[in-house]
Amino acid sequence: MSIRHSKRRSLALVAGVGTAALLLAGCGGGGGGASSSPEEFSLLTNSENQELPSIFTALSEDQCTAENTALPFTADSVPQTNLDQRLQLLAGQNGLPVVYSAGNAPALTKTLDDAGNVLDFDETLTDLDVIENIEPAAISTIEALYGGFKVLPFEYNIEGIWYNKTIFADNGVEAPETWDELVEAAETFNGAGVTPFSASGEQGWPITRLIGNYIFRTLGPDALKKVADGDAKLTDPEYVEAAQAVADLGASGYFGQGVGSIDYDTAANQFMNGSAAMFYMGSWTLSDFGVAERNQIGIDNIGFMPFPDVDGGEGDSSQIAANVGLPAAFNAKSYDEKVGDWLTCISENYGSVALSTQGRVSGFKVNTPVDDVPALTQEVQERIATTETAVLWFEALFSTKATTTSQTNAAQLVTGDITAEEFMELVQNDL
Repeated sequence: MSIRHSKRRSLALVAGVGTAALLLAGCGGGGGGASSSPEEFSLLTNSENQELPSIFTALSEDQCTAENTALPFTADSVPQTNLDQRLQLLAGQNGLPVVYSAGNAPALTKTLDDAGNVLDFDETLTDLDVIENIEPAAISTIEALYGGFKVLPFEYNIEGIWYNKTIFADNGVEAPETWDELVEAAETFNGAGVTPFSASGEQGWPITRLIGNYIFRTLGPDALKKVADGDAKLTDPEYVEAAQAVADLGASGYFGQGVGSIDYDTAANQFMNGSAAMFYMGSWTLSDFGVAERNQIGIDNIGFMPFPDVDGGEGDSSQIAANVGLPAAFNAKSYDEKVGDWLTCISENYGSVALSTQGRVSGFKVNTPVDDVPALTQEVQERIATTETAVLWFEALFSTKATTTSQTNAAQLVTGDITAEEFMELVQNDL
């Protein structure tokens, strides 16, 4: 699975949770059901995800050879589109493997957890005395999505604004620390004939990411959870303010021409060929930045800044937007001492092996130094290590319908075809 694809996958929310509940009813609830010691350290992933089996294999042949001798590693896969159905079927038969890729949305993992099929990593890793090997920011993101530390962050992405250092220097602009400074910078670039922001209006979510971040900066990290819980509405004035702020960027022409028809790759290329000064995206884009044939401005010419503060806001730029890619759960019903040994070895070594063999930034600490890591990747790792509270993205807690409504109307918001009030009302109606 590509990093970008796993990101888009994490945006989808699964409908039909009621069906899942029916399939899982035979398992009992609250951690009950059959349990047995496994004969293999079995892994089930979606077939598009080649990284996790590859890294587990590397661990089994090196750092975790003793654990592999005691409990041999095996891997199986199923197409992404069939993953949820397979997990539900296996759970109903008490046949889930030791480790399995989380479903296409947190809702399914929560349902599996209710049936006793999900290991609590907060408790287990604490008992094993290895919880310090997981970055606090990754735990924070997982807890916000899953209601607890229920999956492991085999990939971890932070989000923010990547910027062209040369364009900034040539125009006498420092990396903005506030929203007002960001708008002033965009005005400067626009006046110099440079597109301030490269963004995909066709995908929509690169624009709605800006709305979500503005909300978190003004109203704090719990702002969108309040909407999901019914304690606030997107149509409340303080939420509409965020949509209006992003709409104003579009009205000023700061997304350039034809933003509504620009796809992800085109937006990335606009930034990497030097046509745009800034590009809001997640750290999965490091894989694109590392391809010299695509990145004409050079990776050393790219800087990173978190979404800036909004004056007077309850949130701040230390609360970086983040998401978990390639999340996987452990089956609580098959957990035993041998599985615990594997879990200990993974927690201690995964971060370094993933980085050295796959160039993968994960939510595991890099306990063994890795040579020749690009400076920009190192900066991302350092920011992850120093982040204690992470926030989600705009649609993270929305229904599937509301997510689609949000992303398909984002371009119309920044082109002025709908107002900020209309945009927020459309999404609110579909929550």
